[in-house]
Amino acid sequence: MSENAAPGLISELKLAVPWGHIAAKAWGSLQGPPVLCLHGWLDNANSFDRLIPLLPQDFYYVAMDFGGHGLSSHYSPGVPYYLQTFVSEIRRVAAALKWNRFSILGHSFGGVVGGMFSCTFPEMVDKLILLDTPLFLLESDEMENLLTYKRRAIQHVLQVEASQKPSHAFSLKQLLQRLLKSNSHLSEECGELLLQRGTTKVATGLVLNRDQRLAWAENSIDFISRELCAHSIRKLQAHVLLIKAVHGYFDSRENYSNKESLSFMIDTMKSTLKERFQFVEVPGNHCVHMSEPQHVASIISSFLQCTHTLPGQL
Repeated sequence: MSENAAPGLISELKLAVPWGHIAAKAWGSLQGPPVLCLHGWLDNANSFDRLIPLLPQDFYYVAMDFGGHGLSSHYSPGVPYYLQTFVSEIRRVAAALKWNRFSILGHSFGGVVGGMFSCTFPEMVDKLILLDTPLFLLESDEMENLLTYKRRAIQHVLQVEASQKPSHAFSLKQLLQRLLKSNSHLSEECGELLLQRGTTKVATGLVLNRDQRLAWAENSIDFISRELCAHSIRKLQAHVLLIKAVHGYFDSRENYSNKESLSFMIDTMKSTLKERFQFVEVPGNHCVHMSEPQHVASIISSFLQCTHTLPGQL
């Protein structure tokens, strides 16, 4: 274990997949109830280094790097990164770890992937924790842009394939400046934490590990209708906790319909899931779980430790 290892970390994992491996890191008790932790777009498993040590250590937490992120293998040439493929990674990880039922803790894009998995494989998910993320992204918010995103996704991949440029090496300072410029909610300390796992040292400096085919999250997301959103929520068997940061994802966008969509999703989950749904607002920004993990740790801990009765059980 490196000197930069997070407190309580028990192992680094490499899980075999047809295109290479999915990397992950594990904390807590191997015998405890499993919790799969899913990071945001272009982040990596280090996203949870400051939060998990504050959570109950009698659970088994596995934070995975999505394909093309962190220490995980890139997808094979010509294979696109889509929401469905990220959802299938969760199923593969569960199979590799022999998990039949587990909880999911997802931040941002990881929450969208975890949410879709929870609706697609509802019998496998005990609890779903959404960290400053919508359960789904709605097409009504993006109707003007949907075809643009599809076009851009294809063009970007073709450009990356055609350029065949070797990875450019940077200094840590250069990479940190670039990262903080494009992510105003990240502190310098949190940026360094992500770069620890997101870069590899070479003779001339550091190179980014992530697949250059990954650019904008919108290229990989499925935007769905309100009807499909409501139908999917009805399929959920999990208890759901949605934590919204006061200065987070929903408040950094000026698009009114985005906030309207949040209200629609919250109202639908309240009316459908009833006592299986909890909504909490906390101070902080979109990366509150990294920058101020104490604001969310006790809420998540209580939710994980609460013994819920499943439908049909007494």
